[in-house]
Amino acid sequence: MRRKDREISERNRIREIILSCHCCRLGFCDGGEVYIIPLNFGYEEKDGKRIFYFHGAREGRKIDLIAQTQHAGFELDTGYALIEAGTACQHSARYQSVVGTGRVAIIGEPEEKRAALQTIMLHYTGKNDWDFPDAALGSVCVFKLEVEKLACKEH
Repeated sequence: MRRKDREISERNRIREIILSCHCCRLGFCDGGEVYIIPLNFGYEEKDGKRIFYFHGAREGRKIDLIAQTQHAGFELDTGYALIEAGTACQHSARYQSVVGTGRVAIIGEPEEKRAALQTIMLHYTGKNDWDFPDAALGSVCVFKLEVEKLACKEH
């Protein structure tokens, strides 16, 4: 990271920033073309690992790319506020951002899928007592990204 004065390295602060975000963007390399998709997510730290959970259709470009590459980049940001100034070059912004890379895998086991969906719902609703019938589990693809590299920045 070029601006070390803006780097956040404290684990709990990084977690707070991640949990304050509403969208996680995944980026894939698709034959030399970059493919970025915004997704709802859930987040947990388990056995020292940072894990993001996602859900979506069972087929499509992102599912094909997960199967082909098993790697993705990710980005989250929050707290944006423009800092106005007298000239264009003096304008700035307040923000918090998290970027990184990780291994992506589709979750097939029903209980792990349920737990991942609970984590996603907890993130958006504050509740984790949702019911996911077998039919619902069968109609959705659930996948996770285990973080390998992460950088967090705040200004």
